[in-house]
Amino acid sequence: MNVIVIEDEKPAADYLQSLIQDIDPNISILAHLDSVKKAVSWLSKNSCDLIFLDVQLSDGISFEIFEQIKVETPIIFTTAYDHYAIKAFKVNSIDYLLKPINIEDLRQAIQKYKTRAAESPAPDFSVLFESLKKGPSYQERFLVSAGTKLKSIKTENIAYFYILENGTFFVTKENRHYLVSQTLEKLEEVLDPKHFFRINRQCIVHIDAIESMEVVSKSRLKLTLSPKADFETIVSVNNLHDFRIWVNK
Repeated sequence: MNVIVIEDEKPAADYLQSLIQDIDPNISILAHLDSVKKAVSWLSKNSCDLIFLDVQLSDGISFEIFEQIKVETPIIFTTAYDHYAIKAFKVNSIDYLLKPINIEDLRQAIQKYKTRAAESPAPDFSVLFESLKKGPSYQERFLVSAGTKLKSIKTENIAYFYILENGTFFVTKENRHYLVSQTLEKLEEVLDPKHFFRINRQCIVHIDAIESMEVVSKSRLKLTLSPKADFETIVSVNNLHDFRIWVNK
């Protein structure tokens, strides 16, 4: 099977290609392309069995490819977009992988291609393109209690979220703590992944809250946050690779 990877971030592309080879060494990766322009040029002259396609590329949204050339090759999308776009993927029966990519999800997507692609009609990309042109929708404010009053806190003013006992809290840049109703899992869906990252089971941090990073072992990275956190701020082993990619953007 011959595939291509269209992804504008080289570390992410290298990681995806490594996972593909781990799953099936017989899969041949013909090319890594990082832009709409390069993808259009390559697909105009070449063919492959399967495309791994990032939604957001260096020069635009990947669906612009389909406005310029006809693509009938099966596609597995890789995306950091929120659940609204994911719903559009499901409606159009397109395989997708939500970043950070999990090897088991990738394995299942490849298997789905092998068993169903030959029987599936070419998808209609128009619904997806219209959905993604609008961009993802992330929460901009949180309504919280402050004594007997309610306050609206802008998301951009939040340093990090954390779990304490059975509650979820966030800390503002002014070091004020507030209780929120969402779980960290739900917060991951509504926070902009460009600015927020879940470092472990207990904490989601804003990029601006990271004051310093210290390597404490080969697979352990400790963060110093501002305002100072009263809990462990070690990036989990499972999240370390994706954290390095995120912080290097």
